[in-house]
Amino acid sequence: METILTEEMILDDLIKTFHRLFGLNVIETTSIKRGWLNLKWKVTTDAGEFLLKQYNKERYKLYKSEEILLALSQQIRLYDQGLTCPKVLTQNESILLESDIGERFLVMEYCQGKLISPGKINVHQIYDLGRATGKMHRLLNDGTLGIRNSPQFIPPSREERLAHWNSVWEKTKGIGKPQLLADIETQFKATEEMNIELLELLQTGWAHRDLWVDNLLFNDNGLTAILDFDRLKYDYPQLDVARAVMSCALDHNLDVSLASAFMEGYSEERDVVEGYLTHSLQLLWYMESTWWINANMDQHSVPPARFAKEMIWLGENQKNMSTLLGNL
Repeated sequence: METILTEEMILDDLIKTFHRLFGLNVIETTSIKRGWLNLKWKVTTDAGEFLLKQYNKERYKLYKSEEILLALSQQIRLYDQGLTCPKVLTQNESILLESDIGERFLVMEYCQGKLISPGKINVHQIYDLGRATGKMHRLLNDGTLGIRNSPQFIPPSREERLAHWNSVWEKTKGIGKPQLLADIETQFKATEEMNIELLELLQTGWAHRDLWVDNLLFNDNGLTAILDFDRLKYDYPQLDVARAVMSCALDHNLDVSLASAFMEGYSEERDVVEGYLTHSLQLLWYMESTWWINANMDQHSVPPARFAKEMIWLGENQKNMSTLLGNL
């Protein structure tokens, strides 16, 4: 029978292995309660502060190990080329380490900085985030990784998506939640009105794919770190642009001056065509709306509720997006 390990037991095991591999004495540990299932600790040693990240065995099964290793190897390459992200510590060229009792874990330098709440960024911070995102995309797509046959997200047809929203509407009505029907109708109408053909014109490439406020650290004047590269894959870099802008610049409404500052920073590192952000936001909405808008969205915890709010805003503004954003 498998022993159920407590968080304390896992930490004790990781500290022993960390000490054995790196020869560092741990003075203090602080648990970091963020992320799903994986455990994280800030550890203070006599040689500075580090982050230990344990990969939960059940969550790890949902990933292909070679994809996580590829993502982490790119984090190392990006750090070496000057991107603001955590330095990963390796041992005999191994990135993912194994503890004495078989826990997979990662060791990184601990990055200073603070989390910001969604929609509460300042213009200096978002400009710097735009510049760093552009640099990340430029480096990821410099030819080192090659290209793949198809992106991670394959946009479904309009007919498929309309059928989906019909099904969600019927289910929501059937379980007696009339207060949610208007938001679902908005998604249906936006799907009818969207120019689906523009999705065929978007450029595929390597992207972070999880670029929202929980994975970003800032000081008062700029970005101090992009975190959590685990979901990095070949997809659409524009999804990163849209995800970052929605997460950082949407409060009650999208702050166009903040969105513009992001694109100003981004375009210092990458060439963008007119309407780049507008099309990025349309793509993000088309991909993510079905994840967060559903018959049970009234029971969402805080992050999914925020994502649903973003999708509702995008659905409501799908038709007038280019008017709102101008040339962005």
